[in-house]
Amino acid sequence: MNPNEKRLEYPLGDTLAQPGAALELADGVRWIRMPLPFALDHINLWLLRDEIDGREGWTIVDCGVSRPEVQALWERIFAEALEGLPVLRVIVTHMHPDHVGLAGWICERWDAPLWMSMTDYFVARHWSQPDPADAGGATGEPAVRHFAAHGLQDPEALDQIRQRASYYPNLVGPVPASFRRLMHGDTLTIGGRPWQVIVGYGHAPEHVSLSCDALRVLISGDMVLPRISTNVSVFNFEPEADPLPLYLKSLDRYADLPQDTLVLPSHGKPFRGLHERIRQQHEHHAERLAEVVEACATPKSAAEIVPVLFRRQLDLHQLTFAMGEALAHLHALYFDGKLRRSQGDDGIYRFQTV
Repeated sequence: MNPNEKRLEYPLGDTLAQPGAALELADGVRWIRMPLPFALDHINLWLLRDEIDGREGWTIVDCGVSRPEVQALWERIFAEALEGLPVLRVIVTHMHPDHVGLAGWICERWDAPLWMSMTDYFVARHWSQPDPADAGGATGEPAVRHFAAHGLQDPEALDQIRQRASYYPNLVGPVPASFRRLMHGDTLTIGGRPWQVIVGYGHAPEHVSLSCDALRVLISGDMVLPRISTNVSVFNFEPEADPLPLYLKSLDRYADLPQDTLVLPSHGKPFRGLHERIRQQHEHHAERLAEVVEACATPKSAAEIVPVLFRRQLDLHQLTFAMGEALAHLHALYFDGKLRRSQGDDGIYRFQTV
């Protein structure tokens, strides 16, 4: 456990939800844990006891990736954890594959509506199309050009990125043709209790978190995680983005939640210490930005900043996010006037301290 984690409280200790089972965390709130085919090997999903128009059942929050083994675990959940009641709706926090991947399948399986923010819904619909030329995300030829322009020159890494053009549609099944829009400040009644919608930016286009004051519970999605820092990246589909300030401002939307809030993150274990974790994230990024400014005393590309921010070996999946995050820190400083940017004769963008 790292020093930051020691300042958090894990009320369940080392207890984890088991595959294909649901673990009760609060009245009507159950934890599901599904596998992921990455170094980050799991995602947390949530079952909320609900009643809509007189029908009793469940709301599912997030769905896992579209893989047969994950569907099989869901079938066990449906058979053993729903108390014979139906799924009434599916809420997806954002458009990343581990969250939206099986949303269409679950919605069709239960004839249940999908609830999402509008931006993330349409991104998921667009990127999940089976045509590789239309696939989105940090893969394919557009991503190769983007990363190469920011200093990634290893031919093997670039070729692997090129070959992963179907990455998103391979992990995300068909997204429902209609949805119910969620917006910041909305109040949802789930299980007779009000849940507030908190929208955040920087990690995804329009990320939805859910807070229930009556239960002192926050379903934080990827916006607040206990062990790792939320990825904030600049990718090829928005090459001039400045997402880091958006993310840090979004964290402040949780500032008024109660001190004893139980945070249900998408990765890691449920914890208390929300305000401490927000403080840690602000401090973490302030330190990283200072390191980037120092490193850019001489011109640096994003690829040259990756080892400044990440002092460990990275696989290709991690490298694409590390490149995006390095560029997010460079852009935060560039748009704030602390770095200048130039493109060399080799086509690579480099940043230098003003």
